Amino acid sequence: MHQNRILLWLLAFGLLIVSCDSKRVYDVYKSVPNEWHKDSIVSFNITPPDSINPYNLFINLRNTQDYKYSNLYLIVEMDFPHGKIIKDTLEYRMADPSGKLLGEGMTSVKENKLWYKEGVLFSESGDYTVKIQHAMREIGMVEGIETLEGITDVGFRIETAKKE
Repeated sequence: MHQNRILLWLLAFGLLIVSCDSKRVYDVYKSVPNEWHKDSIVSFNITPPDSINPYNLFINLRNTQDYKYSNLYLIVEMDFPHGKIIKDTLEYRMADPSGKLLGEGMTSVKENKLWYKEGVLFSESGDYTVKIQHAMREIGMVEGIETLEGITDVGFRIETAKKE
């Protein structure tokens, strides 16, 4: 009887966790080993669930205290199934004016959910590819930062845009 109660409690807890993230359609992280090189592209191959519902797209980052900048510049490219390509240069705030890193997390690793695109319709059938690379530069320097420290994981997330 006691085991059944524990099993029911675990099942209820699991359902609660899953229901808290009911908008998630796709959520994948890829590790960045030690440093993120400026030529290293993190790619995600995506098969959208449908072509009629709108979706919100996010870039997810995990970073440590070794990340020493207040912002982050990314180049994000979305390759469509039939050859169309959209390329964006994006800037995100990573720290407040005092230098405290933004993001969620109680440990030294912070997780940032960064808006990429809102209300996207995947109108072309087939697989899409999202490519992400950093585009950081020091002030006054033409050449980009060769290796970026403190980013541990880069992720891509798709959520339903419907209100629940």
